[in-house]
Amino acid sequence: MKGKNNWTLFILILAGIVLGGFLGNLAESVSWLGWLNYGQTFGLQNPVILELGILVLTFGLTIKITIAGIIGIIIGILVYRYI
Repeated sequence: MKGKNNWTLFILILAGIVLGGFLGNLAESVSWLGWLNYGQTFGLQNPVILELGILVLTFGLTIKITIAGIIGIIIGILVYRYI
């Protein structure tokens, strides 16, 4: 475990989420793989806007968790464990 660190795990989990979401969107059009894109979306529907005169800040976050994303997270953790 000498070469492993938390940043590697974070990057692998993030890559698993992104690839899982991408594959879930691709699988949505295939009838027998449509379940991979099943999930829940939560977060701020309307972003919070803070106007400070010359500076306008917009805060917003929406997270969509799908089955394909969860599988991607698990694969990322397994890859981290075996490298």
